[in-house]
Amino acid sequence: MANNQSVRRHLDAFTRGRIIGKLEEGRSVTSQKNRRQTAGEIARHTTQATGRPISRFTVARRLHGGGLFARRPVRCVPLTPAHRRRCSLWCREHLNWKDNEWGRVLFTDESRFSLSSDSHRILIWRERGSRNHPSNIIQRDRYGCRGVLVWGSIMLGSRTDLHIFDAGSVNGTRYCNEILLSYVRLFRGAMGLQFLFMDDNAPCHHTVAAEQLLESEDIERMDWPARSPDLNPIEHVWDFLGRRLAARTLPPVTIRELRLTLQNEWAAMPQQVIDTLILSMGRRCETCLAFRGDHIPLLKTGCFFLDTHHRDVSAFSRIALHATFSNKASFYPSGFSFSKCCLHYTCPYVLGILRY
Repeated sequence: MANNQSVRRHLDAFTRGRIIGKLEEGRSVTSQKNRRQTAGEIARHTTQATGRPISRFTVARRLHGGGLFARRPVRCVPLTPAHRRRCSLWCREHLNWKDNEWGRVLFTDESRFSLSSDSHRILIWRERGSRNHPSNIIQRDRYGCRGVLVWGSIMLGSRTDLHIFDAGSVNGTRYCNEILLSYVRLFRGAMGLQFLFMDDNAPCHHTVAAEQLLESEDIERMDWPARSPDLNPIEHVWDFLGRRLAARTLPPVTIRELRLTLQNEWAAMPQQVIDTLILSMGRRCETCLAFRGDHIPLLKTGCFFLDTHHRDVSAFSRIALHATFSNKASFYPSGFSFSKCCLHYTCPYVLGILRY
């Protein structure tokens, strides 16, 4: 019994020194892979292991001193090894494309915009004890809010009108009638055989009816890797559109106002912004290959990484002041005034948009 107590004291002393050493270096007392533990949990485990009470504030100070800070993780679509291989292969095939080759591609995508916030990334500054003050409360519906689903397409030097779907889901028939026949076929007729159509792998895009329509109209579809929103330049156009909505003094409060505002802002978007995004495709391919088909850290393009499936109007309008871009000059063309075109942010967490 005495030997067990002696061993326990010895182990406690050894563990205590090891843990305190880690804290002095600013490292977690647990494995570096377990990054989801809170400072309170680390403090409790440390106290149990050493028998010496340590507060969560002490743990937080030590971690901050070592360069570790609590941050929300980046939200990305899940990727399998097959997705990464397919994306790398696609980027390798298109790495040496010239600007005129990218210029014949019509990039398309759908996005949803809603009227009220459902984001947990909205942060506010408040005093202690003022949690329930009316100015510190954000009201939202428990089961979501009304919004609209839009479709748009961009090309070097041009774009289609913004299409806003009526209520209801979009199936293959609606996609053929409202999108392929109304927009894509017209662009194909204007450009001729050099036209290349890009859409993602949504189920409504690859129905038998859609495939037959594209074949009958002699429209060549670009082979696009699954789960690769980082590569599609139109994702940043949705970001731009959301920030333009936030820049308005009075954000839309009804579906009709939201529809009109989206159409007006889409039409007013500078074509130079679109052209610059499309001409960045070569750098996107290079970055994707450098990370072996994994998620692209958008620091290299000077852009935002954003939630690619949902745009929230009121979330933007609640927090918004200023943000800087590490390489804005290299990403945007000379003479382009970013401040005249969109709103900047102080808080890096705005509806799934993370500034690197």
